Amino acid sequence: MIELEHVSRKFGNFYAVNDVSFSIQTGEIVGLLGPNGAGKTTTMRMITGYLEASSGSIKVDGIDVTQDSVETKAKIGYMPESAPLYSDMIVADYLEYVAQMQGQDPKEKVPYLAQVCGLKEVMHKNIADLSRGNKQRVGLAHALMGDPEILILDEPTSGLDPNQVSEVRELIRKIGETRTVIISTHILSEVEMLCNRVIIISDGKKVADSSTQSLREHFNSNSQVVLELSNKTDSKEAEAVISKIEGISSIKFSNTENRIICEININGDENLCPQIAGKVVKAGMDLYSMQVKKNSLEDVFRTLTLGGDEK
Repeated sequence: MIELEHVSRKFGNFYAVNDVSFSIQTGEIVGLLGPNGAGKTTTMRMITGYLEASSGSIKVDGIDVTQDSVETKAKIGYMPESAPLYSDMIVADYLEYVAQMQGQDPKEKVPYLAQVCGLKEVMHKNIADLSRGNKQRVGLAHALMGDPEILILDEPTSGLDPNQVSEVRELIRKIGETRTVIISTHILSEVEMLCNRVIIISDGKKVADSSTQSLREHFNSNSQVVLELSNKTDSKEAEAVISKIEGISSIKFSNTENRIICEININGDENLCPQIAGKVVKAGMDLYSMQVKKNSLEDVFRTLTLGGDEK
């Protein structure tokens, strides 16, 4: 378990992190989000003990990181955005070196992590010659070497191609089955796929802490139905027909080369599609398609980081 209570970090007169509090239970996969310069990396570095908090307290399993940094660091595996690998070493040699540095048995841990992290095919290669995806895997193996209870990953899929991203995400899912994982990333779809909880930091302050679904429901439960109608449709007639349905807040029309697009905003989360389609077809209009759009985590993120209050 990780507990932050009123944690701040100053650099001169500037607050990189300002009075942040949250706790993370064992077994959670948590996304730590925020714009560039929001304080995410500083927060993670304070949890790992790399940086000391200017005020407040940080505890790992009830142990204060400033009072017993050796014990708390033994519980944490940390992979920075650019994993600090020795590029002139062979992968197998590097992992054996890390194992020895951490007091682990290389004969036991290196083959195990090579299997878990998908490195068996590149153990003989020089780290400098690896793809970005495999370098990330080596960084993960390094972070997992001490069998940590907590894994902290800063931009783990940054710079990877789509295939590599998929592979690393699957690896994180497996790791998250038995460990607490904190992920910092700018890829919001990644958070929705991997994390069961999101903490958003903006300008050094926590502005949200909830599940992705709860965030969507809290900040905007409205949905939008988009209709694609024949370009022969009379927009005023369509508006008159659709506006009679209870629960619709606004209707907007636009034209494309071959179709009329009707955007219907709905109050709440009620499914009005059957009623809308029935009214439109009954009125003799040609309906080509219907699509429901709901606010995404990206919409929530923009709302909170462009001037929101803590929730």
